[in-house]
Amino acid sequence: MDESPTGGRVALAAEGVANVTTGLPVLDHLVTELARAGRFRLSLEVAPGGADEAVVAAGRTLGAAFGDRVSAAGSAGRGWSLVPADEALALASLERVDEPRLVTNVDFSDQRVGGLGTDVASRFLNELALAAGLNLHVRLVEGTDPQHVLAAIFKAVGAALGQACRPVPETKEGS
Repeated sequence: MDESPTGGRVALAAEGVANVTTGLPVLDHLVTELARAGRFRLSLEVAPGGADEAVVAAGRTLGAAFGDRVSAAGSAGRGWSLVPADEALALASLERVDEPRLVTNVDFSDQRVGGLGTDVASRFLNELALAAGLNLHVRLVEGTDPQHVLAAIFKAVGAALGQACRPVPETKEGS
Protein backbone atom coordinates (compact mmCIF):
# COMPACT_ATOMS: atom_id res chain seq x y z
CA MET A 1 0.00 0.00 0.00
CA ASP A 2 1.43 3.41 -0.98
CA GLU A 3 1.58 5.96 1.83
CA SER A 4 1.84 9.71 1.49
CA PRO A 5 3.88 11.55 4.10
CA THR A 6 0.76 13.23 5.53
CA GLY A 7 -1.32 10.21 6.56
CA GLY A 8 -2.97 8.75 3.48
CA ARG A 9 -2.56 5.31 1.92
CA VAL A 10 -4.08 3.95 -1.28
CA ALA A 11 -3.94 0.43 -2.72
CA LEU A 12 -5.81 -1.31 -5.50
CA ALA A 13 -8.24 -3.93 -4.20
CA ALA A 14 -10.95 -6.30 -5.40
CA GLU A 15 -13.50 -4.19 -3.57
CA GLY A 16 -13.34 -0.71 -2.08
CA VAL A 17 -12.71 -0.40 1.64
CA ALA A 18 -11.95 2.83 3.48
CA ASN A 19 -10.82 3.89 6.91
CA VAL A 20 -11.34 7.66 6.91
CA THR A 21 -11.01 10.09 9.80
CA THR A 22 -11.14 13.76 8.85
CA GLY A 23 -13.28 15.08 11.69
CA LEU A 24 -16.01 15.87 9.13
CA PRO A 25 -18.58 13.05 8.86
CA VAL A 26 -19.84 14.23 5.45
CA LEU A 27 -16.30 14.20 4.02
CA ASP A 28 -15.57 10.81 5.62
CA HIS A 29 -18.68 9.43 3.89
CA LEU A 30 -17.82 10.96 0.50
CA VAL A 31 -14.22 9.70 0.54
CA THR A 32 -15.57 6.24 1.47
CA GLU A 33 -17.88 6.43 -1.58
CA LEU A 34 -14.87 7.35 -3.73
CA ALA A 35 -12.91 4.33 -2.41
CA ARG A 36 -15.78 1.91 -3.01
CA ALA A 37 -16.42 3.14 -6.56
CA GLY A 38 -12.73 2.97 -7.46
CA ARG A 39 -12.15 -0.34 -5.69
CA PHE A 40 -9.40 1.07 -3.51
CA ARG A 41 -8.24 0.01 -0.08
CA LEU A 42 -7.81 3.47 1.36
CA SER A 43 -6.71 4.89 4.68
CA LEU A 44 -6.89 8.61 5.47
CA GLU A 45 -6.35 10.42 8.73
CA VAL A 46 -6.31 14.20 9.00
CA ALA A 47 -5.08 16.02 12.09
CA PRO A 48 -7.82 17.80 14.04
CA GLY A 49 -8.45 21.38 13.03
CA GLY A 50 -11.03 23.59 11.36
CA ALA A 51 -13.38 22.34 8.65
CA ASP A 52 -11.66 24.22 5.81
CA GLU A 53 -8.25 22.94 6.87
CA ALA A 54 -9.56 19.36 7.05
CA VAL A 55 -11.01 19.53 3.54
CA VAL A 56 -7.77 20.94 2.09
CA ALA A 57 -5.57 18.48 4.01
CA ALA A 58 -7.69 15.50 2.97
CA GLY A 59 -7.60 16.51 -0.70
CA ARG A 60 -3.85 17.09 -0.68
CA THR A 61 -3.10 13.90 1.20
CA LEU A 62 -5.17 11.67 -1.06
CA GLY A 63 -3.97 13.54 -4.14
CA ALA A 64 -0.36 12.80 -3.26
CA ALA A 65 -1.16 9.11 -2.76
CA PHE A 66 -3.20 8.88 -5.99
CA GLY A 67 -0.58 10.80 -7.98
CA ASP A 68 1.94 8.03 -7.33
CA ARG A 69 -0.59 5.41 -8.47
CA VAL A 70 -1.77 7.24 -11.61
CA SER A 71 1.79 7.90 -12.78
CA ALA A 72 3.14 4.42 -11.96
CA ALA A 73 4.70 2.49 -14.82
CA GLY A 74 2.07 0.42 -16.61
CA SER A 75 -0.96 2.22 -15.19
CA ALA A 76 -3.52 3.67 -17.59
CA GLY A 77 -2.89 7.26 -16.43
CA ARG A 78 -6.39 8.33 -17.44
CA GLY A 79 -9.96 7.31 -16.76
CA TRP A 80 -13.59 8.38 -17.03
CA SER A 81 -16.88 7.41 -15.49
CA LEU A 82 -20.59 8.26 -15.58
CA VAL A 83 -22.25 7.32 -12.28
CA PRO A 84 -25.73 7.75 -10.74
CA ALA A 85 -26.72 8.28 -7.12
CA ASP A 86 -30.51 8.30 -6.81
CA GLU A 87 -31.77 11.14 -9.08
CA ALA A 88 -28.26 12.58 -9.60
CA LEU A 89 -25.90 11.67 -12.43
CA ALA A 90 -22.27 12.81 -12.60
CA LEU A 91 -19.43 12.44 -15.09
CA ALA A 92 -15.74 12.50 -14.21
CA SER A 93 -12.84 12.38 -16.65
CA LEU A 94 -9.19 12.67 -15.68
CA GLU A 95 -5.63 12.22 -16.86
CA ARG A 96 -2.14 12.79 -15.50
CA VAL A 97 -0.70 16.11 -16.75
CA ASP A 98 2.10 18.59 -16.07
CA GLU A 99 -0.35 21.46 -15.41
CA PRO A 100 -3.10 20.09 -13.13
CA ARG A 101 -6.53 21.68 -12.79
CA LEU A 102 -10.13 21.07 -11.80
CA VAL A 103 -12.81 22.03 -14.32
CA THR A 104 -16.39 21.65 -13.14
CA ASN A 105 -19.92 22.95 -13.66
CA VAL A 106 -20.87 22.28 -10.01
CA ASP A 107 -21.23 25.18 -7.57
CA PHE A 108 -22.30 24.49 -4.01
CA SER A 109 -21.09 27.81 -2.64
CA ASP A 110 -24.65 28.71 -1.58
CA GLN A 111 -25.42 25.24 -0.17
CA ARG A 112 -24.77 24.08 3.37
CA VAL A 113 -23.89 20.41 3.10
CA GLY A 114 -23.29 18.54 6.34
CA GLY A 115 -23.39 21.83 8.22
CA LEU A 116 -20.37 23.18 6.33
CA GLY A 117 -20.53 26.65 4.85
CA THR A 118 -18.03 26.02 2.04
CA ASP A 119 -18.13 24.16 -1.25
CA VAL A 120 -16.68 20.92 0.14
CA ALA A 121 -16.64 19.10 -3.19
CA SER A 122 -14.83 21.79 -5.18
CA ARG A 123 -12.28 22.52 -2.45
CA PHE A 124 -11.50 18.83 -1.92
CA LEU A 125 -11.41 17.94 -5.63
CA ASN A 126 -9.25 20.96 -6.50
CA GLU A 127 -6.68 19.98 -3.87
CA LEU A 128 -6.83 16.34 -5.01
CA ALA A 129 -6.28 17.32 -8.67
CA LEU A 130 -3.36 19.64 -7.88
CA ALA A 131 -1.60 17.18 -5.55
CA ALA A 132 -2.13 14.22 -7.91
CA GLY A 133 -1.15 16.16 -11.03
CA LEU A 134 -4.51 15.60 -12.73
CA ASN A 135 -6.55 17.37 -15.34
CA LEU A 136 -9.88 16.55 -13.65
CA HIS A 137 -13.19 17.37 -15.28
CA VAL A 138 -16.39 16.91 -13.28
CA ARG A 139 -19.83 17.46 -14.77
CA LEU A 140 -23.18 17.25 -13.08
CA VAL A 141 -25.49 15.86 -15.75
CA GLU A 142 -28.64 15.70 -13.60
CA GLY A 143 -29.59 16.14 -9.96
CA THR A 144 -30.91 18.59 -7.41
CA ASP A 145 -30.54 16.99 -3.97
CA PRO A 146 -27.11 18.11 -2.67
CA GLN A 147 -26.39 14.82 -0.89
CA HIS A 148 -27.19 12.77 -4.00
CA VAL A 149 -25.21 15.14 -6.23
CA LEU A 150 -22.15 14.89 -3.98
CA ALA A 151 -22.43 11.09 -3.81
CA ALA A 152 -22.64 10.87 -7.62
CA ILE A 153 -19.63 13.18 -8.04
CA PHE A 154 -17.41 11.33 -5.57
CA LYS A 155 -18.43 7.94 -6.98
CA ALA A 156 -17.68 9.13 -10.53
CA VAL A 157 -14.28 10.50 -9.51
CA GLY A 158 -13.50 7.29 -7.63
CA ALA A 159 -14.41 5.09 -10.59
CA ALA A 160 -12.34 7.27 -12.96
CA LEU A 161 -9.37 7.11 -10.56
CA GLY A 162 -9.78 3.34 -10.33
CA GLN A 163 -9.55 3.11 -14.11
CA ALA A 164 -6.54 5.45 -14.24
CA CYS A 165 -4.61 3.58 -11.55
CA ARG A 166 -5.10 0.08 -12.89
CA PRO A 167 -2.57 -1.50 -15.26
CA VAL A 168 -3.20 -1.37 -18.96
CA PRO A 169 -3.46 -4.92 -20.32
CA GLU A 170 -0.61 -5.79 -22.62
CA THR A 171 -1.56 -6.51 -26.20
CA LYS A 172 0.11 -8.98 -28.52
CA GLU A 173 1.81 -7.51 -31.56
CA GLY A 174 -0.16 -7.94 -34.73
CA SER A 175 -3.53 -8.45 -33.06
